[in-house]
Amino acid sequence: MAQPEHGITTHDAEEDARNRDIKIYVNGDIVHRDEARVSVYDSGFMLGDGMWEGMRLYNGKWAFFDDHMDRLFGSCKAIDLDVGMDRDGILDALTGTAEANAMTTDAHCRLMVTRGVKVKPFQHPSLSRTGPTVVIIIEHSKPAENLQSKGIRLATVPQVRGLPMSQDAKYNSHSKLNCVIACLQAEQAGADEGLMLDPHGFVNTTNACNFFIVRKGEVWTSSGDYCMNGVTRQKIIDLCRANNIAVFEKNYSLVEAYSADEAFLTGTFGAQTPVAEIDGKTIGQHASAGPMTQRLQALYKELVAKDTA
Repeated sequence: MAQPEHGITTHDAEEDARNRDIKIYVNGDIVHRDEARVSVYDSGFMLGDGMWEGMRLYNGKWAFFDDHMDRLFGSCKAIDLDVGMDRDGILDALTGTAEANAMTTDAHCRLMVTRGVKVKPFQHPSLSRTGPTVVIIIEHSKPAENLQSKGIRLATVPQVRGLPMSQDAKYNSHSKLNCVIACLQAEQAGADEGLMLDPHGFVNTTNACNFFIVRKGEVWTSSGDYCMNGVTRQKIIDLCRANNIAVFEKNYSLVEAYSADEAFLTGTFGAQTPVAEIDGKTIGQHASAGPMTQRLQALYKELVAKDTA
């Protein structure tokens, strides 16, 4: 079976040879990536039972750290997962891992917390007797230039967002199979990422990022139901409100997305990434960022600089 051609993704980064020798935090130890180990009995590996956060390091500081910790600790509380340390402990672990790798800026972190190691390979949480497991991976990671010049191609995929009573998408959980399936479907359709609808058929999010459109000077995004309410998503909404840009969290259809003047994605890694096309239909006049996207990119850069000063 022929494999689909690989395009670009919102997480494409410039190649950096230093990442071959990074050191990783595992439960208090900082070791070479080749020596980083978790048990095959770990609940995160076995069941996807855990939460994670993605954060970026600028000028020696983690951007919007408190926002990320609010989400992490709130999600862990909701599923009775004891993180095993407070925010200061998390910050110390992040700082120590960054220092061990001589990283100060243009670095991306994946902080993972699982319920820990099980005594038997079954799902009941009471079987996780040793834990939690905390892992921190930080890589030298600068977004690839072609993300801005080419834009992302989206394909609407059959895989839809789930209802919160099955698994609430507001959890940044280790279990991402719903999104992985959407990503596979998009790749098979020749696109870079999948545009996912909510259970009612409205445009919701992509498999990896929050989705925005621009129509007649207004910025639209989904209602926030059925999707991860990203930190970057909220910052863009706040920036619009603070700068007299009309912004709406609302239900809207694919027809309205197809005819948008601009579209862009938001996420911790790529910040704001322009969308070039949806289902083969060109969005706006150019593949690169349109005027509203450029304005929001500039405002967001100022906000990051202020937060990490």
